[in-house]
Amino acid sequence: MAAGITDVTDATFDEEIKGADGPVLVDFWAEWCGPCKLIHPILEEIASESDGLRVVKLNIDENLEISRRFEVMSIPTLILFRDGEPQARIIGAKGKQQLLQELHPHLS
Repeated sequence: MAAGITDVTDATFDEEIKGADGPVLVDFWAEWCGPCKLIHPILEEIASESDGLRVVKLNIDENLEISRRFEVMSIPTLILFRDGEPQARIIGAKGKQQLLQELHPHLS
C-alpha cells in the first residue's frame, strides 16, 4: 500500500516513531529552506515506491523539542528510525539514487 508523507509534531513524534511497525524516515525541514523543498518530491516518490518504509516530516521551526533532542543543526536532515532508534542520518539535499543508496543498508 503506497502512502504519502505525513506530518509529525513534538506531541506526536514518540507515538508515531516508537509505535511504528517498520522503519520510518523523518525529514527535518522548514518552510524557508530551499533544499528542503527540492528534496520533498523525491521523498514523496520514495514513500510511494518503498514497501514498508514510512516517510514523515517534522517542521523544525514549530517543533523545537524533537529537533533539539536529535541535535538537528542543519536542514534538510533525514533520520531513519527502526524500533524507535536512529539508524542513519543524512544531511543535505541529495538525489533519489544517492538517498536510496545511503538508506538501503539500513532497510534490509
